[in-house]
Amino acid sequence: MENKKYSSYAEIERDLEILKLEKEINYQKLVLSFQRTKESITPQSIVGGVFSSYKEYFTRSYPQILQSILPYIINWFINKKRGN
Repeated sequence: MENKKYSSYAEIERDLEILKLEKEINYQKLVLSFQRTKESITPQSIVGGVFSSYKEYFTRSYPQILQSILPYIINWFINKKRGN
């Protein structure tokens, strides 16, 4: 960081006020981020996230599951009608 040369105390005070405001803004951003994180880590959101992951997985693989199970279901119905 380059050293800045000031010609008056007013310039120093202005830069200190800017730094103070930037520090407060960054602190408030940190507090807000912490609150959002704390709100997102609830049992309901965790369980919902797990179920949505499984739901997405089964939705994508549903045709493959159906193709592998369908022949067994058809054979079961055929054998049931025959009385086996």
